[in-house]
Amino acid sequence: MNDAAGTSIRVVIIDDDALVRAALAMILRDDAAIELAGEADDGQAGLDLVARVGPDVVLMDIRMPRLDGLEALARLMGQPAPPKVIVLTTFDADDYVLRALRGGASGFLLKHTPPAQIVEAVHKVAAGDHMLSPSVTAQLIAQLGDDEPEPQRVLHAQSLTGTLTDREREVAIAVGEGKINAQIADELYLSMATVKAHVSRIMMKLEATNRVQIANRVHDAGLL
Repeated sequence: MNDAAGTSIRVVIIDDDALVRAALAMILRDDAAIELAGEADDGQAGLDLVARVGPDVVLMDIRMPRLDGLEALARLMGQPAPPKVIVLTTFDADDYVLRALRGGASGFLLKHTPPAQIVEAVHKVAAGDHMLSPSVTAQLIAQLGDDEPEPQRVLHAQSLTGTLTDREREVAIAVGEGKINAQIADELYLSMATVKAHVSRIMMKLEATNRVQIANRVHDAGLL
């Protein structure tokens, strides 16, 4: 149960680096609304731990022995009620990150992200939001330029984007350009609350679970 229900956010850390686990644990324990439910040092042990403790949020590395983060993510997303997953990595231009976000991860953080932003990410993701570093989002979206979509993907994306209103299309394109909500609000003369509402509706209409998936749809539909 997360703090939206007045209880703590239960978090599991999955990373093969003991120092990273220790640092994350220390950061999370400083927040009274977060409960560290357990730690694991590889993907398989992480899946077993998640099955035992049922966390709200998982902080998980991509590159791990025995079972990597991408496969562990795929297995988690295949569960009836999976936890939210925040992907951790050392490199912001990692191809694995784009695959992880396409696979259903709710957030992406570099391991050197400031502690306050890590805590903020856990809270946002637990509440159903998404957390991506703006600079990383822009780099990931830039990779889409080299990705020529298959014809069926184009048709599907065009069908989905065709359900957007004019304003939603403007917001979706801005998201696809890597802009954060504050930039979109300023450029389109909207309030932050309105931008957030638009992004939520866009995700629903485009069958997306994060901003990179919105960018995928916009790119595939030829709007970028």
